[in-house]
Order: sequence, then structure tokens, then C-alpha cells
Amino acid sequence: MLIATHGGKFHADDAWAVAVLKVLFPDADVIRTREQARIDAADFAIDVGGVWDPATGRFDHHQKEFNGARASGVPYASAGLVWRDYGARCVAALAIRHTGETLSDDTAQQIAYAIDVDIVQYLDLSDVGVAKNAPGSYGLSAVVSGFNPGWLDEQRLGYGEAVDVYRMGQFMRAVEFLTDIMGNAVRYRVGAMLAVTQVRQAEVLEGGKLLFLKNAALPWSSIVRKEMPKILFVISHSLTENRYILHTVSVDTESFDARADLPETWAGLREADLATVTGVQDAVFCHTGRFIAAARSYDGIRTMARQALDAVEQGVTVTTYS
Repeated sequence: MLIATHGGKFHADDAWAVAVLKVLFPDADVIRTREQARIDAADFAIDVGGVWDPATGRFDHHQKEFNGARASGVPYASAGLVWRDYGARCVAALAIRHTGETLSDDTAQQIAYAIDVDIVQYLDLSDVGVAKNAPGSYGLSAVVSGFNPGWLDEQRLGYGEAVDVYRMGQFMRAVEFLTDIMGNAVRYRVGAMLAVTQVRQAEVLEGGKLLFLKNAALPWSSIVRKEMPKILFVISHSLTENRYILHTVSVDTESFDARADLPETWAGLREADLATVTGVQDAVFCHTGRFIAAARSYDGIRTMARQALDAVEQGVTVTTYS
């Protein structure tokens, strides 16, 4: 198996595309070239060759007549083209590798769609010049670009074959880096999927306003926001830190605004100072932003949770959702 992509400076879109194929075909060799005969001989041609034909492993987007785009209108570059055809298979392979879970075809495809929305489309947008970075002022495209040799490297190495060898090594480092990002994205989403049942079955306390999770590592916020409109606070048990945490519930993923804040008198207090205010001797801290607090015991955090709910009942503004 041979994967060909272009020589010279590399970008996040071609590195991501190669990373996807290397997950699926780990023994494949990679060459970087613009020699058409070598490109034609390869099993896959990525970001080079002037052809988009998935059936023959051709994934270029530079040809004049190319107009491939997502249903959203976001244009494809090589990252998106390869992810479109191999993303679900890559997700399934990474899920087994990182979680031991065998995903259904539909689940793998849905996760692939989500990763396209969160990551891949930005690599394409950056590559085709619609967005400068992917995303942010120093986003993933810029990070990958930084793996390329600079002029000081070229001067040090002598501008010849040594630079090409070094650049190839840097390209494969970028591929490995992006493979880690893929793996992290898949592991998180599979974990979130498996956590849904546990969060739904968690104990509800204090008249339906408090949720108790036995494992703080469970990703719970999305389920609570979408399915549990009466929950104002969540208690979770941090098994690694051996303490209990009291969380607020944010109103959306982009905001620290909460359905209800923790009491203002707790803000920024730690240990003895927080214990004095709450009467909980094993109280640990409350963040100045009043979105998280902790105690060393379950009884302690339950007492703090009741105090927080009492503060809400005494007049703190609460946002509710139906």
C-alpha cells in the first residue's frame, strides 16, 4: 500500500488525510512527491494529482473544475474529502483501539459527522483560504504548519537532500500529532455516549433539584442541560482526588451563565474561611466564579448543596427550561 502526497511545505489538510489512511492502513508507505508517474503508481493520491475520484483513491481539490462542498456549503479540501469517505471507518478503528468498544456503522458515522463539524471543516476552510486559522488565532492549521522546517533549518541543513529528509520526518510527526487528536476526539465522544445511561439513572435529590453522580469523570453537562430542566446543582464524587464537588449547571456550552449560582458569600473562600461561612468543617474551596465548590465528605457537600438551594429559594434568580 502506497500513499502519495505533495512535496514541499505541508499543511494540516494533507497531514490529516494521511493520518486517517495510516489509521486504517498502518503498514502503508508514504511518499511526498510531485512526479506524476509516482503519484499515478500510488494506491492513494492526497492533495496532489489533479483528480478527485474516491473509487480509485484520488483525493485532490486543486483542479479548476473542482466544486466539492458539504451540504452546509463549506468547501472540501483533502482533509474533508478523505474524511468524507473514510472517516466512519477511522472512527470505528480508533474506538476499538482507545476504548475497546465496537461501534455500529450508524454510530461511527454520527461521530465522524461530529468530528467533521468540530475539526475537519476548519482544516479545509483554512486550506482554501476562507478562514485564516482553524479555529482561533493559533488554531490547529497553524500548529501543524509550525512543524514545517523554517529558513534557519534549511540554512543549517544545507538546502539539499538533508532538508527533504528532515521535512519528511516533520511531516510524519505532524501525522502522528493529528492521529492523537483524532483518537482523543473519538475517545471523548464514545465516553460521552456510554455515560448517557449512567447520568440518566443517577440519583435525584432535594425534590428534583440536585443530581448525584458517583463518578466525577462522567461527562454529564449536555444530558442535564437537555433532559433535566429542574436540576439546579450536581454533586459528583472525584475518585482520583477523594472529594465531593458541587457544580452549577451552565445554560449552554458557550457560557458560564448558570441556572443558579452558588452563594455569593462563598466566592473565593477556602478551607477554614469557607468552613466558617458554611459550617461544614471539611469544606475545601469555592471558586470565585461561584460555579464549583468542594468538600471532603458526602455529608459535607450535601449540607453545602442544601445551603445553595436555600439561597436560590430566598431570591437568587434562576433560569428554568421546559
